[in-house]
Amino acid sequence: MRLKNKISVITGAANGMGAAEANLFAQQGSHVIICDILDDDGTNVTNQINESNYSAEYYHLDVSQEDQWQNLKQHIMDKFGRLDILVNNAGLSGTSGDLTSTDYYDKLNEINAKSVYLGMKTAISIMENQNGGSIVNISSMAALVGVDYVHLGYTGSKGAVRMMTKAAAVQYADKSIRINSVHPGMMPPMATAKRLINDPIFFDSVIKTVPMERVGKVEEVANAVLFLASDEASYITGVELPVDGGSTAK
Repeated sequence: MRLKNKISVITGAANGMGAAEANLFAQQGSHVIICDILDDDGTNVTNQINESNYSAEYYHLDVSQEDQWQNLKQHIMDKFGRLDILVNNAGLSGTSGDLTSTDYYDKLNEINAKSVYLGMKTAISIMENQNGGSIVNISSMAALVGVDYVHLGYTGSKGAVRMMTKAAAVQYADKSIRINSVHPGMMPPMATAKRLINDPIFFDSVIKTVPMERVGKVEEVANAVLFLASDEASYITGVELPVDGGSTAK
Protein backbone atom coordinates (compact mmCIF):
# COMPACT_ATOMS: atom_id res chain seq x y z
CA MET A 1 0.00 0.00 0.00
CA ARG A 2 1.43 3.34 -1.08
CA LEU A 3 -0.09 5.41 1.75
CA LYS A 4 -0.09 2.88 4.57
CA ASN A 5 -0.96 4.44 7.94
CA LYS A 6 -0.83 8.00 6.59
CA ILE A 7 -3.34 10.61 7.73
CA SER A 8 -4.82 12.54 4.81
CA VAL A 9 -7.18 15.50 4.50
CA ILE A 10 -8.99 15.95 1.19
CA THR A 11 -11.24 18.97 0.72
CA GLY A 12 -14.23 18.99 -1.61
CA ALA A 13 -14.28 15.21 -1.31
CA ALA A 14 -18.05 14.68 -1.26
CA ASN A 15 -18.20 14.05 -5.00
CA GLY A 16 -16.30 14.22 -8.29
CA MET A 17 -12.52 14.35 -8.24
CA GLY A 18 -12.36 14.68 -4.47
CA ALA A 19 -14.42 11.53 -3.92
CA ALA A 20 -12.25 9.64 -6.41
CA GLU A 21 -9.14 10.79 -4.56
CA ALA A 22 -10.63 9.81 -1.20
CA ASN A 23 -11.50 6.32 -2.40
CA LEU A 24 -8.09 5.78 -3.95
CA PHE A 25 -6.19 7.08 -0.92
CA ALA A 26 -8.21 4.83 1.39
CA GLN A 27 -7.56 1.83 -0.83
CA GLN A 28 -3.85 2.62 -0.57
CA GLY A 29 -3.90 2.47 3.23
CA SER A 30 -4.52 6.07 4.31
CA HIS A 31 -7.03 7.18 6.89
CA VAL A 32 -8.89 9.86 4.95
CA ILE A 33 -10.59 12.87 6.50
CA ILE A 34 -13.22 13.81 3.94
CA CYS A 35 -13.98 17.53 4.15
CA ASP A 36 -16.88 19.32 2.51
CA ILE A 37 -20.02 21.35 3.16
CA LEU A 38 -22.20 18.77 1.38
CA ASP A 39 -22.80 16.73 4.49
CA ASP A 40 -25.09 14.06 3.05
CA ASP A 41 -22.85 13.37 0.06
CA GLY A 42 -19.72 13.45 2.19
CA THR A 43 -21.21 11.04 4.70
CA ASN A 44 -22.22 8.69 1.88
CA VAL A 45 -18.67 8.63 0.49
CA THR A 46 -17.32 8.03 3.99
CA ASN A 47 -19.74 5.18 4.65
CA GLN A 48 -18.92 3.52 1.32
CA ILE A 49 -15.22 3.60 2.14
CA ASN A 50 -15.69 2.21 5.64
CA GLU A 51 -18.09 -0.48 4.41
CA SER A 52 -15.31 -1.61 2.05
CA ASN A 53 -13.08 -2.16 5.12
CA TYR A 54 -10.98 0.94 4.51
CA SER A 55 -10.74 3.94 6.84
CA ALA A 56 -12.36 7.36 6.54
CA GLU A 57 -14.26 9.97 8.50
CA TYR A 58 -16.33 12.97 7.48
CA TYR A 59 -15.65 16.50 8.72
CA HIS A 60 -17.79 19.52 7.85
CA LEU A 61 -15.50 22.25 6.56
CA ASP A 62 -16.16 25.54 4.81
CA VAL A 63 -12.75 25.99 3.21
CA SER A 64 -13.12 29.76 2.99
CA GLN A 65 -13.35 30.18 6.78
CA GLU A 66 -10.06 30.30 8.71
CA ASP A 67 -11.68 29.50 12.06
CA GLN A 68 -13.03 26.24 10.64
CA TRP A 69 -9.52 25.31 9.44
CA GLN A 70 -8.25 25.96 12.96
CA ASN A 71 -10.99 23.74 14.39
CA LEU A 72 -9.98 21.00 11.95
CA LYS A 73 -6.36 21.37 13.01
CA GLN A 74 -7.33 20.94 16.65
CA HIS A 75 -9.38 17.86 15.76
CA ILE A 76 -6.45 16.33 13.85
CA MET A 77 -3.93 17.02 16.60
CA ASP A 78 -6.22 15.72 19.34
CA LYS A 79 -7.05 12.53 17.48
CA PHE A 80 -3.90 11.73 15.47
CA GLY A 81 -1.14 14.10 16.53
CA ARG A 82 0.02 14.57 12.95
CA LEU A 83 -1.02 15.21 9.36
CA ASP A 84 0.82 13.53 6.50
CA ILE A 85 -1.07 14.71 3.41
CA LEU A 86 -3.34 17.57 2.41
CA VAL A 87 -5.15 17.68 -0.93
CA ASN A 88 -6.64 21.12 -1.57
CA ASN A 89 -9.28 19.89 -3.98
CA ALA A 90 -12.31 22.04 -3.15
CA GLY A 91 -13.19 24.58 -5.79
CA LEU A 92 -15.85 26.27 -7.87
CA SER A 93 -16.32 25.75 -11.57
CA GLY A 94 -15.76 28.72 -13.81
CA THR A 95 -18.48 27.63 -16.20
CA SER A 96 -21.66 28.31 -14.24
CA GLY A 97 -23.56 31.55 -13.92
CA ASP A 98 -22.84 34.87 -15.57
CA LEU A 99 -19.32 34.80 -16.99
CA THR A 100 -19.04 38.57 -16.45
CA SER A 101 -20.36 38.67 -12.86
CA THR A 102 -18.15 40.54 -10.38
CA ASP A 103 -19.82 38.78 -7.47
CA TYR A 104 -18.92 35.42 -8.99
CA TYR A 105 -15.36 36.66 -9.57
CA ASP A 106 -15.08 37.34 -5.84
CA LYS A 107 -16.57 33.96 -4.95
CA LEU A 108 -14.20 32.13 -7.30
CA ASN A 109 -11.20 33.74 -5.65
CA GLU A 110 -12.53 33.04 -2.17
CA ILE A 111 -13.15 29.34 -2.79
CA ASN A 112 -10.47 28.53 -5.37
CA ALA A 113 -7.53 30.61 -4.12
CA LYS A 114 -8.08 31.81 -0.55
CA SER A 115 -9.07 28.30 0.54
CA VAL A 116 -5.80 26.88 -0.81
CA TYR A 117 -3.84 29.51 1.12
CA LEU A 118 -5.75 28.69 4.32
CA GLY A 119 -5.31 24.96 3.77
CA MET A 120 -1.57 25.26 3.21
CA LYS A 121 -1.21 27.59 6.19
CA THR A 122 -2.97 25.06 8.42
CA ALA A 123 -1.17 21.98 7.11
CA ILE A 124 2.26 23.61 7.18
CA SER A 125 1.78 24.64 10.81
CA ILE A 126 1.44 20.94 11.61
CA MET A 127 3.95 19.48 9.15
CA GLU A 128 6.82 21.82 10.02
CA ASN A 129 6.82 20.38 13.55
CA GLN A 130 7.02 16.78 12.39
CA ASN A 131 8.99 14.99 9.68
CA GLY A 132 7.47 16.99 6.85
CA GLY A 133 4.51 16.05 4.68
CA SER A 134 2.97 16.41 1.26
CA ILE A 135 0.49 18.98 -0.06
CA VAL A 136 -1.18 18.67 -3.45
CA ASN A 137 -3.15 21.64 -4.75
CA ILE A 138 -5.69 21.14 -7.52
CA SER A 139 -5.34 23.93 -10.07
CA SER A 140 -6.46 23.70 -13.71
CA MET A 141 -5.32 23.62 -17.29
CA ALA A 142 -6.81 27.12 -17.36
CA ALA A 143 -3.92 28.28 -15.17
CA LEU A 144 -1.50 27.34 -17.95
CA VAL A 145 -3.25 28.36 -21.18
CA GLY A 146 -6.13 30.61 -22.19
CA VAL A 147 -9.60 29.03 -22.19
CA ASP A 148 -12.52 30.81 -23.82
CA TYR A 149 -15.52 29.26 -22.05
CA VAL A 150 -14.79 29.96 -18.37
CA HIS A 151 -15.05 33.04 -16.15
CA LEU A 152 -11.88 35.13 -16.04
CA GLY A 153 -12.01 34.82 -12.27
CA TYR A 154 -11.61 31.07 -12.63
CA THR A 155 -8.39 31.36 -14.64
CA GLY A 156 -7.10 34.01 -12.25
CA SER A 157 -7.89 31.98 -9.14
CA LYS A 158 -6.37 28.81 -10.55
CA GLY A 159 -3.32 30.77 -11.69
CA ALA A 160 -2.95 31.96 -8.11
CA VAL A 161 -2.98 28.34 -6.94
CA ARG A 162 -0.22 27.52 -9.41
CA MET A 163 2.08 30.28 -8.21
CA MET A 164 1.31 29.91 -4.49
CA THR A 165 2.26 26.27 -4.88
CA LYS A 166 5.65 27.12 -6.36
CA ALA A 167 6.39 29.81 -3.78
CA ALA A 168 5.39 27.60 -0.85
CA ALA A 169 7.40 24.68 -2.26
CA VAL A 170 10.54 26.81 -2.24
CA GLN A 171 9.86 28.36 1.16
CA TYR A 172 9.19 25.08 2.97
CA ALA A 173 11.46 22.61 1.18
CA ASP A 174 13.93 22.76 4.05
CA LYS A 175 11.14 21.54 6.34
CA SER A 176 10.70 18.42 4.15
CA ILE A 177 7.26 19.64 3.10
CA ARG A 178 6.62 18.89 -0.56
CA ILE A 179 4.03 21.05 -2.32
CA ASN A 180 2.89 20.37 -5.89
CA SER A 181 -0.05 21.23 -8.13
CA VAL A 182 -2.17 19.14 -10.48
CA HIS A 183 -3.80 20.76 -13.50
CA PRO A 184 -6.83 18.85 -14.84
CA GLY A 185 -7.94 19.53 -18.38
CA MET A 186 -11.34 18.79 -19.86
CA MET A 187 -13.07 16.86 -17.06
CA PRO A 188 -16.77 16.14 -16.50
CA PRO A 189 -17.40 19.40 -14.55
CA MET A 190 -15.80 21.57 -17.23
CA ALA A 191 -17.47 19.53 -19.96
CA THR A 192 -20.86 20.73 -18.68
CA ALA A 193 -20.12 24.39 -19.39
CA LYS A 194 -23.25 26.05 -20.76
CA ARG A 195 -21.59 27.06 -23.99
CA LEU A 196 -20.32 23.53 -24.53
CA ILE A 197 -23.73 21.98 -23.84
CA ASN A 198 -25.67 24.49 -25.93
CA ASP A 199 -23.30 24.43 -28.89
CA PRO A 200 -22.41 20.86 -29.96
CA ILE A 201 -20.31 22.17 -32.83
CA PHE A 202 -18.26 24.26 -30.41
CA PHE A 203 -17.98 21.26 -28.07
CA ASP A 204 -16.62 19.12 -30.89
CA SER A 205 -14.15 21.85 -31.82
CA VAL A 206 -12.92 22.02 -28.20
CA ILE A 207 -12.52 18.25 -27.95
CA LYS A 208 -10.49 18.32 -31.16
CA THR A 209 -8.00 20.63 -29.44
CA VAL A 210 -7.28 17.80 -27.00
CA PRO A 211 -4.65 15.57 -28.63
CA MET A 212 -6.25 12.48 -27.04
CA GLU A 213 -9.66 13.68 -28.33
CA ARG A 214 -11.72 12.84 -25.26
CA VAL A 215 -12.88 14.13 -21.89
CA GLY A 216 -10.75 12.98 -18.96
CA LYS A 217 -11.85 10.79 -16.05
CA VAL A 218 -11.76 11.86 -12.41
CA GLU A 219 -9.91 8.65 -11.61
CA GLU A 220 -7.09 9.77 -13.89
CA VAL A 221 -6.68 12.92 -11.82
CA ALA A 222 -6.80 10.87 -8.61
CA ASN A 223 -3.95 8.68 -9.83
CA ALA A 224 -1.77 11.74 -10.47
CA VAL A 225 -2.59 13.16 -7.04
CA LEU A 226 -1.77 9.83 -5.40
CA PHE A 227 1.67 9.76 -7.00
CA LEU A 228 2.56 13.28 -5.86
CA ALA A 229 1.21 12.64 -2.36
CA SER A 230 3.11 9.39 -1.96
CA ASP A 231 6.73 8.79 -0.96
CA GLU A 232 7.39 7.77 -4.56
CA ALA A 233 7.57 11.52 -5.28
CA SER A 234 9.98 12.18 -2.41
CA TYR A 235 12.29 14.40 -4.52
CA ILE A 236 9.52 16.23 -6.34
CA THR A 237 8.31 19.61 -5.15
CA GLY A 238 7.06 22.75 -6.86
CA VAL A 239 5.97 20.96 -10.03
CA GLU A 240 2.80 21.52 -12.04
CA LEU A 241 1.45 18.26 -13.41
CA PRO A 242 -1.12 18.60 -16.22
CA VAL A 243 -3.68 15.81 -16.55
CA ASP A 244 -5.17 17.09 -19.75
CA GLY A 245 -4.80 14.62 -22.59
CA GLY A 246 -1.95 16.68 -24.02
CA SER A 247 -3.82 19.99 -24.29
CA THR A 248 -1.07 22.13 -22.78
CA ALA A 249 1.66 20.38 -24.79
CA LYS A 250 0.54 22.09 -27.99
